[in-house]
Amino acid sequence: MRLRRQWLARAAASMAAWLPGWRAAAAALPDFAPVVPGYRLRFPADHGAHPQFRTEWWYITGWLDTAGSTGTGAGSDNPGLGVQITFFRSRTGHDPANPSRFAPTQLLLAHAALANPPDGRLRHDQRAARMGFGAVQAATGDTRLVLQGWELTRDEGDRYRARIGARDFALDLVFEPGAPPRLQGDAGFSRKGPNPAQASYYYSRPQMGVSGEIRLDGQRVPVRTGRAWLDHEWSSEVLDPQAVGWDWVGLNLDDGSALMAFRIRTRTGATLWSHARWLTGEPSAPTPVFEALRRWRSPRSAAQYPVAMRVSVSGRQLDLSPVFDDQEIDARASTGGFYWEGAVRVTEQGRPVGRGYLELTGYAAPLRL
Repeated sequence: MRLRRQWLARAAASMAAWLPGWRAAAAALPDFAPVVPGYRLRFPADHGAHPQFRTEWWYITGWLDTAGSTGTGAGSDNPGLGVQITFFRSRTGHDPANPSRFAPTQLLLAHAALANPPDGRLRHDQRAARMGFGAVQAATGDTRLVLQGWELTRDEGDRYRARIGARDFALDLVFEPGAPPRLQGDAGFSRKGPNPAQASYYYSRPQMGVSGEIRLDGQRVPVRTGRAWLDHEWSSEVLDPQAVGWDWVGLNLDDGSALMAFRIRTRTGATLWSHARWLTGEPSAPTPVFEALRRWRSPRSAAQYPVAMRVSVSGRQLDLSPVFDDQEIDARASTGGFYWEGAVRVTEQGRPVGRGYLELTGYAAPLRL
């Protein structure tokens, strides 16, 4: 799910100091395209960017099994490394009629993170720039994202390739879905609140195979195998005024099934809106229940994140435990604020059943424009 439109709007504001003419242009906001039910997603066109909408993101998370890991299953003693790659596109409030090639009408931002268990902390990096001049682009028609040397592309064989050169690690990874995109919500129309306008177009690609290599501490580390998850989502609306953040999970289970679930929280911690979808098998959309099992306090933001969670859905109780606690991302240099994005193991009645990612936002501060 990617409710990250709030972050992108905040990012646009945070860049005002170096985006010429921002404040004057903000007085005349463009008309953003609405998200409405009944739109039929079309591929490969909808793999590409949708610049008429306010915000958009391509989001990959996964577990990598390298030569140093002991196995690919959730029950392995050393289950590998977690990886996150996210590209964000934001249409700003700058006048789209401005003929200048330097006009910041579209921004591209990106995050990359590596959860390496021996580190006990998250390695992460970020990028942000206005689009244009070839070095920063989000192509329409298919996935082609380029941001200051970072790339995410999709080829004609339906393989995604990510090339990321971060501060203290590098990624050169290939992701193979092996199945068509899975539409979220109602045929890709995904509600995010009580108002039908609070929605996005949203599809996922779970259970993607992974190959390639990473560079860590000067060493090239081949990726033997792995499982990843891709989300692509675009929208023009913001969260409900009562909302302060959300909890989201994307879980690849060992039996080949996959679960997406989220809830949007109010200031009191109550659930304002929630949704779940089994992306393989069960066609229904059950209601999930999130329960915090353990919290971790960040020494940087002072946020207390429920890093161990129980998700109850379809009569099952899935317990999520982080590969380590400190998987907080400081995104103040790009999209703004702090959030927790962590690799988690999944157990059911004490038995390992899968791996995935847990995202926690709005704990350091409420998400606001």
